[in-house]
Amino acid sequence: MSIPDTQKKRGRPATGVTPHQRIRMPPELVAAVESWREEQPSPPPSRAEAIRQILTEHLKAKGHLK
Repeated sequence: MSIPDTQKKRGRPATGVTPHQRIRMPPELVAAVESWREEQPSPPPSRAEAIRQILTEHLKAKGHLK
């Protein structure tokens, strides 16, 4: 009789539930995001969260997001 062996998954475990997106941003855009972050109440949001918030606000203002 062989001992049943469960195969382990290889690699890093999944950390999020939403698909990961990568974007390239010019330095002046990164600086603008960092400036926006500094204006937020303490503790400031992470850069990724700041980009999500800025994008959400913009899309809501333009009527593309409810």
